Amino acid sequence: MIRLPNALLSLFACLCLSAFNAGAADIKNVRIWPAPDSTRVVLDTSDPVTHTAFTLNNPERLVLDLPASRLQTSVAKLNFKGSPVDTIRSSQRPDNKLRIVIDLHHKVNFKIFALPPNDAYGHRLVIDLTNYQIEGAKLSSPPSQQQAIKSLELVNSQRNIVIAIDPGHGGDDPGASGPRFNGKYLREKHVVLAIGKYLQEEINRMPGFEGVLVRSGDYYVSLRGRTKKARQASADLFVSVHADAFKNSSARGASVWTLSKRGASSEMGRWLAQKENTADLIGGIGGVSLDDKEEDLAKTLLDLSMTHSQSTSLGVAKSIHKNMAKMARMHKKQVERAGFVVLKSPGIPSVLVETGFISNPGEAAKLRTSAYQRKMAKAVATGIRQYFYANPVANTYIATVVEAKRNQVKYKVVRGDTLSEIAQRYNTSISKLRAANGMSSKSILQIGQQLVIPAG
Repeated sequence: MIRLPNALLSLFACLCLSAFNAGAADIKNVRIWPAPDSTRVVLDTSDPVTHTAFTLNNPERLVLDLPASRLQTSVAKLNFKGSPVDTIRSSQRPDNKLRIVIDLHHKVNFKIFALPPNDAYGHRLVIDLTNYQIEGAKLSSPPSQQQAIKSLELVNSQRNIVIAIDPGHGGDDPGASGPRFNGKYLREKHVVLAIGKYLQEEINRMPGFEGVLVRSGDYYVSLRGRTKKARQASADLFVSVHADAFKNSSARGASVWTLSKRGASSEMGRWLAQKENTADLIGGIGGVSLDDKEEDLAKTLLDLSMTHSQSTSLGVAKSIHKNMAKMARMHKKQVERAGFVVLKSPGIPSVLVETGFISNPGEAAKLRTSAYQRKMAKAVATGIRQYFYANPVANTYIATVVEAKRNQVKYKVVRGDTLSEIAQRYNTSISKLRAANGMSSKSILQIGQQLVIPAG
């Protein structure tokens, strides 16, 4: 019989124990984040965990096996409303394996991946469920000729200018944290969602504009997913809303950002390098698909699109910055530039608005109030409106209004003029003349007064 030294025995025991514990973890909490087109289920684990997964049919289920793991929380109180999940149940197997079964209302696509610890959470295992039925319908139902004609007519009509509003973070990504109010930390994801919703209200209140929320609830959307949603909405502008944080709580001030030139050039290279990206429509150059173009032509068209969108982005950003400065302290006196991923969508002018430093107690106290959130949203909306009235998008309601104003006939009143003579001279009526100039029956003409002559 061979005897091993005690040191070797101890090392052997440690190696065996490490091998046994590899992938073992306690599931401390389970969270769910339903979104319109996907649902995220998050398992908070004590340590990194390995897994295997498979699906079963009739009824639809997703089965997750975690070796040497235990469920240390209850899933009974989870709210599955708005998600494809019916129930979640678990069992401890004889081989010390934890089996988690997600009962589903219908078939889904799934993706499972681990996330390392960050400032807000420890180890996590993430399960993303996407609606298979909706995706299948999109793939299997190409638009009919009538639908294509209708879409073409819509593009060429007096359409609204579409603003994609992107409240940052969401769901399992809380963003920056501010001080405590009423025992709870102020979270960036909640503040910017509130501002985003107020901004949508302000945008929709303006004739000729339409606001579309990229994220309408407390759920996560990937950075590339946000720009993809903007393209799907045929957005004319993408506005990402955030609330900054810094290690020094004295840092303060709102800011407006556009994409840096270095970020734009690297993004153009990425799009040209990835063939699937070039199939997307580039709205800034008239809905041109690049997938059937020679490489040199595709590069030229994409470069034109990026140049146009950057120019518009800077113009919108300056207008927003000017209006925000009227109601908030600004971090810098000018628009700033950086390589934010959400600003890198070719063909869609994009700006990022930092509404203030949530890490600053004074600014956090303002940002948490609905009154200040509304004021911020109104300032951003006003900046957008002023830019697009000065630079209208072709074939839109705004372009029609601006063109009508440019073509207005005006008349300067001289001594001896009467309203009836002016109306007769320009083949219109006194009532229309009064209405066009906001005059009542008691209004008196003044020498030098500018009158707008109504069309027709």
